Amino acid sequence: MTPGNTERSGYHHGGLRQAVLTTALEVIAADGPGALSLRDLARRAGVSHAAPAHHFGDRTGLLTAIAAEGFGLLADALAGGADLADRGRRYVRFAAGHPAHFQVMFAPALLRADDPELTAARERAGAELRAGVAAPPGRDARATGIAAWSLAHGFATLYLTHNVDEAVGGLPPEEYFDLLTGFLTGPPGPDA
Repeated sequence: MTPGNTERSGYHHGGLRQAVLTTALEVIAADGPGALSLRDLARRAGVSHAAPAHHFGDRTGLLTAIAAEGFGLLADALAGGADLADRGRRYVRFAAGHPAHFQVMFAPALLRADDPELTAARERAGAELRAGVAAPPGRDARATGIAAWSLAHGFATLYLTHNVDEAVGGLPPEEYFDLLTGFLTGPPGPDA
C-alpha cells in the first residue's frame, strides 16, 4: 500500500469494527438480515475476508453486536422522555431513523440471547421504557406498559414495512403516532 492509498486506512486506525457494522446496517436496510455474509461485508468494507470474523466470530455475533448497539441507541433516545406519550414518540422516531437496527433487535432467533453486552443494553432500554409508565388508578402498571409498547412497536413495524404509507401520507411518523395515542387518551381538543 502506498502512503497516499487510504483504501484500508479504517483497518489500520482501529475503525474496522465500526466499518463492518456500518456496512452491515446498509445491507440490512437494503436487503434484510438474511442477505448478510461476512465475506461480502469484508469485500464491501475493503478489508481481508477474515477481518469481520476476528471481531464478531460469526454472523450471529455480528447481528448480536448490531442489536446491542441498537438497544443502546434506543435507551439514549428514550432517556429524558417527559411521559409515556413522549417516550412512544421517541420510540417511533428511533425506529424510523434506525430501521436496520430495529429489524435485528427484535429477531431473537438471529441473536445470542446470553451475550452480556446485548443483555445490558436490552435491560437499559427496557428500564427507559418502563420509566415513562404511570398507570391510571386501578390499572396494572406492567399491563399499561405492555399496552403502550405494543402500540408504539406495532405502529413502528407497520410504518417500516410500508403498511401504513397511505394513512401516514407526508406526516413524520411520530406525528401520526400522536394521532393514534389521542384515540386512547381522550377526545381531540379544539385544535384537532
